[in-house]
Amino acid sequence: MDHSGAVTPLHADELPIDLALVRGLVHRSFPEYAGRSLTLLADSGSSNALFRLGSDLLVRLPRQPGGGGTIDKEARWLPWVAAQVAVSVPRVVGVGDPALGYPERWSVTTWLPGRRPSLPSRAAQSAGKGTGGGLLAADLARFIADLQGMPLPSHAVGSEDLTWYRGLPLAELDEDFRATVGECRALDMARGLDLDACLRLWDQALAGSAAESRGPSWFHGDLVLENLLIDDGGALCGVLDFGGLAIGDPTVDLIVGWESLDADGRAVVRQALDVDDATWVASRGWALLIALVTLPYYGATMPGRCADRLAMAHAALAGD
Repeated sequence: MDHSGAVTPLHADELPIDLALVRGLVHRSFPEYAGRSLTLLADSGSSNALFRLGSDLLVRLPRQPGGGGTIDKEARWLPWVAAQVAVSVPRVVGVGDPALGYPERWSVTTWLPGRRPSLPSRAAQSAGKGTGGGLLAADLARFIADLQGMPLPSHAVGSEDLTWYRGLPLAELDEDFRATVGECRALDMARGLDLDACLRLWDQALAGSAAESRGPSWFHGDLVLENLLIDDGGALCGVLDFGGLAIGDPTVDLIVGWESLDADGRAVVRQALDVDDATWVASRGWALLIALVTLPYYGATMPGRCADRLAMAHAALAGD
């Protein structure tokens, strides 16, 4: 961030966003908040630039053209989700229209208190050293179960804005995965990862995905450390960023175990959700896919995210 409060670009088609623009947009659409402090967050996401507005609100602006669609989706569905899950989710206070040369719709949401969970150590990830994640694991299992248990309104099933590749069978992503492995072979950051082992596990995950028999349900789609909040006692107190909320195969949400939990915590989640062998190995494939696609794209711009995803890939390779 420079002195103008400009957002550091992450994408080739990044929309220019800075503090002055956001202040102007807030003044136009929400004049009641115009006098509040406004601060660009250092940990802005990759889909939306994030600005804290006062002490209890957040401004979210899509970074790329077309991103306003997820803003509208959250405004439509988050109130419905909030009524059916036990954990806190952001409340959309309002949606702003394009203005001042900025072409997308954007939102003001509530600020949720809490802190991001720590990444489990490599030893705990693979061996189950009892890192104290049992409470978080139980809370995550309940959140996933709440999501999957939400009704499927007829007008939602098949809706374009609730369809995402992360709800597809893994076979439909096979070509993309193998191409990504090829890209990763040239990356220094991936040299500690056994990419041949990744391909072998991927083949097992393809078979597991093909053998799954569950019908479609709701899923979050990006259930990773960046989007979790815990309180001082380690309990899950918030889940963020529902831009990927969709209906389809919900197996992708199990990646949260491979990144956020140690082996003991994953066992809690698996037992609580009664996950069968086919689905469990498919979740390992999802963890590899999401980890590996991150490295070529964000290697130079989001090293923290890449470190988290590498840890997720190593955990998925190690298995239970």
